[in-house]
Amino acid sequence: MPARLNYVELPVGDTAGSKAFFERAFGWSLTAFGPDYAATMGQGTDLGLNGDAAEATTGPLAVIEVDDLEAAQASVEAAGGVIVRPIFAFPGGRRFHFREPSGNELAVYVNEPG
Repeated sequence: MPARLNYVELPVGDTAGSKAFFERAFGWSLTAFGPDYAATMGQGTDLGLNGDAAEATTGPLAVIEVDDLEAAQASVEAAGGVIVRPIFAFPGGRRFHFREPSGNELAVYVNEPG
């Protein structure tokens, strides 16, 4: 599978309030993963709401799905990207965060259901 943008994570101050907004405004179903995170699941490009101030980025976070996370990290670094959060596990897989040359933070992940 080629790399593809499949997730956008938004930092939110009120996870429950934002979850309710997107459900009412667009009819989306968001699954809660604890009090500080909710996400759509399996709707093409999914949306995550991150209410954990210690974990959330300062702006929207585009997430790119790949088949080989370590190869993708090597490729990002070789192309001039700067790793800002090394590979870590989360429910559903592993990912890392990087900044591209203009300073935008993005993430790359591999799906590892578990």
